[in-house]
Amino acid sequence: MLISSAITRRDLNFSKMCFLIKCLKRLKSSQQWLSRQRADPYVEKAKINNYRCRSAFKLLEMNEKTNILHPGLTVVDLGASPGSWTQVAVQKTNADGADSTKPKGTVLSIDKLQIFPIPGATILSNMDFSTIEAHDKVVNMLDGKPVDLVLSDMAPSATGIRELDKDRILGLCYMAIRFAALVTKIDGNLLFKVWDGKEVPILEMDLERFYKNIKILKPKASRSDSSEKFILARGFKGIQRPLQNGRWG
Repeated sequence: MLISSAITRRDLNFSKMCFLIKCLKRLKSSQQWLSRQRADPYVEKAKINNYRCRSAFKLLEMNEKTNILHPGLTVVDLGASPGSWTQVAVQKTNADGADSTKPKGTVLSIDKLQIFPIPGATILSNMDFSTIEAHDKVVNMLDGKPVDLVLSDMAPSATGIRELDKDRILGLCYMAIRFAALVTKIDGNLLFKVWDGKEVPILEMDLERFYKNIKILKPKASRSDSSEKFILARGFKGIQRPLQNGRWG
């Protein structure tokens, strides 16, 4: 009994030590994140311009170079929470009708998470865009109108396992491509986030079968230590072969 009690105490002490180490690592990581946020000029700019997060400036910068957003367009923003890309899309497409001299666009945003209302945008919260239900709802809400541009700034929650995280974001990329292929008009565009790696050229080759032009973008607002890049696929050709799960047959 004495030996058993000693082992139990030792196991408990070891568990406590592991827990404390994890807490310290999380605290250090949180402190690093806070320090980086305080030093980031885009965080302050987002507050000044009333954007929900700094990622708005990534889209603004890419749009300056590519002009993919302009008044009158129909845009779907996938994984849109908290909504900064949606805010930019509304402004650039005139979806809120702020400028009566320009065509009024349409912006529809969808996410599994809650998205608080954004004037000029139609919000679909708590919905998985990859489901048939979501696709049908989007089509119905747009009254069958084809989409000019699909946006995606989605990324999975990091597990800390590099290869697993890359596989997960790659899966999201293919789901976004599949969704876009089902709703985008001919010559429409797709812009989505990916993490740099050996899989990206394969992704580009798949896209070339369905889009006329593929371009890799790395906006200045994207942190230099981040492996994120954005792929802009322009000129949708239409679906030439049936879509399979995730990839094309």
